[in-house]
Amino acid sequence: MGGVGSQVNESRAAIAEVFRNPGLRRINIALAGSIVGDWANGVGASVYAYTQGGATSVGVLGVVRFVSMALATPFAALLADRYNRKTVMIVSDLIRVVLVLTAAAVIEFDGPPMAVYTIAVLTAVASTAFRPAEAALMPKLASHPGELTAANAASSTIHSVGFFAGPALGGLILAVADIAAVYAFNAITFVWSAMLVFGLAIPVRDEDIQTSATGDADSARAAHADAAPAASAGAGPDQDRRPGVFDGVGAGFGEILRNRDLRLLIGLYCAQTMVAGASLVFGVAIALDLLDLGNSGVGMLDATVGIGGLVGGIVALVLAQRGKLARDFGLGVILWSAPLLIITVSPTLPAALVAMLLICLANSVVDVNAYTILQRLVPDEVLGRVFGAMDSAVIAGMAAGSLAMPLMIETIGLRWGLAVIGSFVTALALLGIGGLRRIDSVALAPEGLDLLRAVEMLALLPERVLEQLARRSTVVTVPSGSVVLDEGDEGDRYYVIDSGTVEVSIRGEFIRTLGPGATFGEIALLRDIPRTATITATSDLVARVIDREHFIPAVTGHGESADRANHVVGRLMMIC
Repeated sequence: MGGVGSQVNESRAAIAEVFRNPGLRRINIALAGSIVGDWANGVGASVYAYTQGGATSVGVLGVVRFVSMALATPFAALLADRYNRKTVMIVSDLIRVVLVLTAAAVIEFDGPPMAVYTIAVLTAVASTAFRPAEAALMPKLASHPGELTAANAASSTIHSVGFFAGPALGGLILAVADIAAVYAFNAITFVWSAMLVFGLAIPVRDEDIQTSATGDADSARAAHADAAPAASAGAGPDQDRRPGVFDGVGAGFGEILRNRDLRLLIGLYCAQTMVAGASLVFGVAIALDLLDLGNSGVGMLDATVGIGGLVGGIVALVLAQRGKLARDFGLGVILWSAPLLIITVSPTLPAALVAMLLICLANSVVDVNAYTILQRLVPDEVLGRVFGAMDSAVIAGMAAGSLAMPLMIETIGLRWGLAVIGSFVTALALLGIGGLRRIDSVALAPEGLDLLRAVEMLALLPERVLEQLARRSTVVTVPSGSVVLDEGDEGDRYYVIDSGTVEVSIRGEFIRTLGPGATFGEIALLRDIPRTATITATSDLVARVIDREHFIPAVTGHGESADRANHVVGRLMMIC
């Protein structure tokens, strides 16, 4: 118990540190306003649709909303790379203010339902630009990698809390007022979010100054992010050319399709979001038809789903310390689906509350672990686009759930519908356990990581970057007496000795001997000059090799490691 208590205290302290950071505190509170507004809006739209056409109308509206969001998200994600991220977030908020106030007016004056549905879809589309911009700003506000991880957990917790606070407030407003009042409340939350983002101060890092001598930190970062993929692809001198819209979208989906670990992870994430999409229908149907709780009961059930979000972030951080991120992610997917069988067996209010409570405990684990795994597996230059592709895929999963649930209600009934979707997603998660175990044991702990971590100039890199370097590195073996590098050759690779020894010579003169843990090849790469020495294996050599295209962005893209690298290279050139 003491160990668990210590882990909980450490996790709570990490989240507390996030809220002591002014920038992270402001952006997370702004996120809270945006999320609460989105979920309250969802309750208002769902209840309005149900009053107009029952479960089918709710399902159709959900499908259209989620399909529209799925199509828009990859393009909206690129806005965070193209424009000032603060501006993107503020504009997203203000567009939603205008839309929800318009919807409130249409409802209040008995306007056409189609106008309300259209506004609900447009509001959902406008929201897709907010989250990628917020996630892209987070690294600029965090002072160190550990704080960034805790900030991700805090954001996930806010999402979970918003999942219950938005519906709860929406349900409360419905209990004392009408649907138009819910939309008016939405407008207040979006204005709140925009005001907080407007006052956000973004620190300018050294790398921003190096990237762009003029413009703000957001623009510099965006330019750097856009230039990196072009550089690695050999785009030529036009390094500042931004990628085309379709090229950007394709890069994210392409990375997912090429990587079996990403395919498994995002496939299960989509399965979980099918349940989330179906919940927009079965949550309303359970409250209004199965349990006869009335309109306010919709908010109450959704509120139960999110109450655990208050502790869900802590649970996710505690579980993360076990080193089983992927398997815990799979457990979260199971807990999103298997509890539906409880309602199938016992269609009562206590059973529904228990099921929703279990789902809420799983929500943070699924979100935090999925984001953390992606951040550790995906190369930095395509990370934003992969997040956009993932968001599009999981929203499509929600759309599929919203479409399937009303069809099942109409054909086999609510209880059997819950049994089918709960059993299907649970079975998928169980089938994926083997692959998730492999991700934990192999993909998240790549071979050679400890060797690279012990290197002086690499030791200061964020753990995620080190893992990516280890994953991209290759092992070379050189027999004793063979030349590894020739003085004057072009530098294309960096070497870290795993076992064996080499001799360093310049113009035929012996300089020194290097053994396990030592490195060579960095001078030519970091100074962009020919090899300054000849390296010859004096025993059978095993070395881990990192290509130029991966080594240079990793080392020079992080202030402390770049300074350390310059110091190391300067010292070596004095020896040479």
